[in-house]
Amino acid sequence: MDSLFLILFFISFLAFFVGMIKPNIVLSWSPEDKRKRKHVAKYFGIGTVVFFTLFAITTPPTSESTVKSEQTEKDDNETLKEDEEENAKKDAEEQAKIEAEEQAKKDAEEQAKKEAEEQAKKEAEEQAKKEAEEQAKKEAEEQAKKEAEEQAKKEAEEQAKKEAEEAARNAETMSQTQAVQMAQDYLNYTAFSRTGLIQQLEFEGFSNADATYAVDKINVDWQAQAVQMAQDYLDYTAFSRSGLIQQLEFEGFSNADATYAVDEVGL
Repeated sequence: MDSLFLILFFISFLAFFVGMIKPNIVLSWSPEDKRKRKHVAKYFGIGTVVFFTLFAITTPPTSESTVKSEQTEKDDNETLKEDEEENAKKDAEEQAKIEAEEQAKKDAEEQAKKEAEEQAKKEAEEQAKKEAEEQAKKEAEEQAKKEAEEQAKKEAEEQAKKEAEEAARNAETMSQTQAVQMAQDYLNYTAFSRTGLIQQLEFEGFSNADATYAVDKINVDWQAQAVQMAQDYLDYTAFSRSGLIQQLEFEGFSNADATYAVDEVGL
């Protein structure tokens, strides 16, 4: 039995020794995250001690020198075990420190990357907002400019049209000037209705357009003309009320103006 424990001791010790160098070799059966030196020390270090203890217990008694030798060997083994455990602990601590530093570095890089992306996103949004505001401002200015130009153009066209109409009204032909003068002369001589005066000017040889222009050009109170003609007729001959109204209507006055004139002369 002591031989079996001795064999198991050497196997455990060999596995412990190899595992401290290459944990993946002796812990291939274990999950990858547990293939580390501390687990090698846990499994095979303890196994080495256990099998060595069992070997010592099952070994038959020997002489004092043998016992002393075995005790010395045991002490050496314990010292070796302690050294190995210390080394294993130190290696595990160094490995943990390395892993912690790598993890911290990785976390710092991810945090920096995240902050850089957020900053870039924020700057892109601000740039897009600024460009949108500038574009809106530009479009508003262009629209205002366009509307101002259209308004100015419209006002200029209306002003030009107005000036043209005014010029047309003010620009009398020689024939129109003569017609105005003759219309005024007739009114200075005797009373006329509007239609009667136009017909008189046409009789004098003016066109209907020039005659109408001349009559509309001068400032005439046609009711006063009706009153004057009614008085002239009464000074010349006698009339009944209705007869005088009809005569005035024949001269071209409206019924309202004829009636007004007859009333004014007291008939």
